[in-house]
Amino acid sequence: MTEHLIRKYAAAVPRYTSYPTAPHFHEGIDSGVYVSWLKELGVDNSISLYLHIPYCDRLCWFCACHTKHTLKYEPIATYLKSLHHEIEKVGRLVSGDARVTAVHFGGGSPTMVKPDDMIALMDCLRSAFSFASDTEISVEMDPNDLDEGRYDALAAIGMTRASLGVQDFDPKVQKTINRIQTFEQTKSVVDAVRARGVHSVNCDILYGLPFQTLETLKETVEQIISLDPDRIALFGYAHVPWMKKHQTMIPEKALPDVMERYRQMTMAADMLVAAGYVAIGIDHFAKPNDTLALALNDGALKRNFQGYTDDCADALIGLGASAIGKLPQGYVQNMPATGEYERMADGDDLCVVRGIELSEDDRVRAFVIERIMCDFALDLAALGQLYGPVAAVAIAEAKYFAESERDGLVQLEGDVFRLTEAGRPFARSIAATFDTYLSTGRGRHSVAV
Repeated sequence: MTEHLIRKYAAAVPRYTSYPTAPHFHEGIDSGVYVSWLKELGVDNSISLYLHIPYCDRLCWFCACHTKHTLKYEPIATYLKSLHHEIEKVGRLVSGDARVTAVHFGGGSPTMVKPDDMIALMDCLRSAFSFASDTEISVEMDPNDLDEGRYDALAAIGMTRASLGVQDFDPKVQKTINRIQTFEQTKSVVDAVRARGVHSVNCDILYGLPFQTLETLKETVEQIISLDPDRIALFGYAHVPWMKKHQTMIPEKALPDVMERYRQMTMAADMLVAAGYVAIGIDHFAKPNDTLALALNDGALKRNFQGYTDDCADALIGLGASAIGKLPQGYVQNMPATGEYERMADGDDLCVVRGIELSEDDRVRAFVIERIMCDFALDLAALGQLYGPVAAVAIAEAKYFAESERDGLVQLEGDVFRLTEAGRPFARSIAATFDTYLSTGRGRHSVAV
């Protein structure tokens, strides 16, 4: 891969965990609209729940999540009471015929929640919604928060997948990003959850971090492989200090340039594939028998705010401050400010403050972008059959792109628009050519490599 191509296609574009992307949500979609959308969910619909816990007992400088630092439990206890209220209100609006097939606890650090409170939170969910018998329950975990009581509580709520953020095990890198977490700590978590019957473990690795080198990343990847996780996410660090002020604590001069980022990404990816993992999209890897790899083989791989997923639920309901949901009609987002969220959750209305209703063109382009991001290919004939005449413009754009592109990144194989091996690292940039909102200038994004 030439430096010219890498620099050409490394422009800042969205990660496309949704389309349209969050900067284009607006206040015209409010709680009243959300109520009407929720009421339309019924017996034919499956539901995925996302619960956001916006607290950490330390603030990692690299993090771009909506969270805040606290060393006291009182703010978390207060927040959980409001979260219970929101769950109860939303649950009353959703038909009991709709089944919950997946629950994801994210943050922040959900493992800061005390054992009894975690069990009470799951009890609240089960009282408010109808659960399928095989519901997947995943939890983002911080090894620094965990103890035997919390492990037991997570087992009691039926956790099926543990997700551990690792980033990099190198001490200098960890100190610079304010994330001290040893390999031994991480291994102890993996051992503890597996001893309690958790069938799937996911680990996150970051490349492009300050002071990170090929050597330090190689050692981290080797250590992660030794833990034998079922899934591994290899994310590029997104340096967005204009959005997350604490990222100004990271010395920009210590960040690798785009060429070094590319070398780190390809080295780590090659190591994971050599270890037997299946490459999933642009940044995930899974064992061949993992449901994520099976979904890829079946053409059923999806992409949402948690990244690549095999979750095929008809609706994603976001609960908690800043949580984003997706229903058949469009996207919604809760109030991000924790205090205001609590006021709204404790009142009569729901907590949604913005969103976007999908147009038919949005649906077409969302499909196009998701397939490019998931399959590195798009069946134009299938697109036309699925959406009819409204897909004609996007189909024409794909054909024009393939015929006019001169860098060997895509090709037309009959009616299939396919990214070449050279084009796959730049899937975000290729997907962005179908994004009609991007030219409006709303939102700034991280580099695409």
